[in-house]
Amino acid sequence: MNILWKALCAAAVVGMSLTAAHAEEKSITIGTMSWEDLTPITGITKKVLEDSGYTVKVVPFSEWGIAYAALAKGDVQIMASQTDYVAQDYWNKNKKRLEKISPVSHGLFQGVAVPKYVPIDSMDQLNENAEKLGGKIVGIEPGAGLMKDTSNAVKDYDLKLQLVEGSTAAMTAALKSATDRKEWIALTIWEPSWMAQKFDIKFLADPKGVFPPPQSYYWIGQKGFSAENPHAREVIASVYVPLADITAINSAVNEGKTMDEAIKGWTDTHVDLLKRWENIKSE
Repeated sequence: MNILWKALCAAAVVGMSLTAAHAEEKSITIGTMSWEDLTPITGITKKVLEDSGYTVKVVPFSEWGIAYAALAKGDVQIMASQTDYVAQDYWNKNKKRLEKISPVSHGLFQGVAVPKYVPIDSMDQLNENAEKLGGKIVGIEPGAGLMKDTSNAVKDYDLKLQLVEGSTAAMTAALKSATDRKEWIALTIWEPSWMAQKFDIKFLADPKGVFPPPQSYYWIGQKGFSAENPHAREVIASVYVPLADITAINSAVNEGKTMDEAIKGWTDTHVDLLKRWENIKSE
């Protein structure tokens, strides 16, 4: 009887452990970069996970290095990233501890742009117009992949312009000020972006091919995440957000909505699509 009682107790402990483990699987921590392309992707995926019964926490980061370190350490479980070009160095450094889960969007394009009224069309025309451009290319946050690519372009084209580090907000303000006055300006910019929709700009041709081609976004996680969380993996893999929708969400934010409101507006008008995703993610 004593042996039977001990066996029953042991079975109860195992059962409690399995229940706790199952509960832990229903809680997911997502890392995200606080940028206008990745924030909507994260918000929509968070909504889909929550609809499937998960508790989701989002942790924002401002630099890829910090974000990838947090993912590799386990401070966050998953994160959306462009692993092929924008964050390739960080992916390569940490990929033995990470895995790709699924693609979630495609088409990110980055480069140097000018307003359409500026009569130049190629990177190799920048030097001869350096004075008109104030001797600079207006950049964004120093940790961005776009800044690394533009720095490489400055070297490869032997540009006499200085790449100025700053912020997306400062770059946007400089672009607005210049276009209001029809002044010359060169800046780092990307698609999808509401700025490319609002301001009449053009990307400069890149004959040396310094800037990468259109890039894909992937959900990535700690190695083993998909095997340990097969249902969550199916939920995540059901989500795909076209670039045009990301741009529309950010346009709504630019017009005064909060990001949460803009994402809710998107999900409310895509109920049929979310129902189709429900078919994919059913247990």
